[in-house]
This record gives sequence, structure tokens and C-alpha cells, in this order.
Amino acid sequence: MRDLIKVFKALSDENRLRILNLLLLRECCVCEVVQVLGISQTRVSRSLSQLYDAGLLDRRSEGLWNIYTLSSHLTDDYRNLIVKAVEQALSNNPIAVNDRKQLAQSKRLCPSAAGIKAAQFNPANSSCS
Repeated sequence: MRDLIKVFKALSDENRLRILNLLLLRECCVCEVVQVLGISQTRVSRSLSQLYDAGLLDRRSEGLWNIYTLSSHLTDDYRNLIVKAVEQALSNNPIAVNDRKQLAQSKRLCPSAAGIKAAQFNPANSSCS
């Protein structure tokens, strides 16, 4: 029961729903979500952590940066039904549609995406984490 409550609490925030909407399309780093949603890196990171803790996301590290994607465990789990319901509910939502368009235009600022070696990259100048 606690896991179910954790999932619904994670989805009870507009920004977290908007983040999930982006991750339904493709994996994202924090900097991409910041660009699309226009909120602080700290707020994005906290929201991603809540979605991750609820079992909705997977996270992998590339150096200092975390890349998020939908959980690979969703296929055989009740959370899959919940995520599909959210996807359907957001399919024609004007804010969600606009976010998806903005994601297509966003740029990953992490060094691996920019072709910059980690030793040459200054994380203080990036919003990725």
C-alpha cells in the first residue's frame, strides 16, 4: 500500500507530471528539463528524485550528470497502467503538447552531448546534474 501512495504522491504535482510527459518521449538530463519547464535546477532535481523514489524512473550516471528515463520495470507492474493513464490524459493537454515541442528543440548541455571532454568542462557553468 505504501508503494502505491508514493506513486500517487509523486504524480500529485504539475511539474512532476510535466517531467513524466517529457520522459514518455525520450530520456532526459536535468538541463533539458530545466530548459523546457523553465524552473530551477534544484526544483527539477527534487522532482526527478521523487519520481525515481516512486519507482517510475531509472537513472544512470554519465560522469557528474544523471540521465533519467522511464523505469524498465514498468512493463510488468501496476505502475505501467498508471503511467499509460497519465500519458493518455496529457496527450491533448496544451501545456503538455507545448512541453513536448520545446523538448524537441532543447539541447543537452552535458559534456558527452556537446563533445567536450570532462576534464575541459566546468560544471559550474552548466545546469546539468
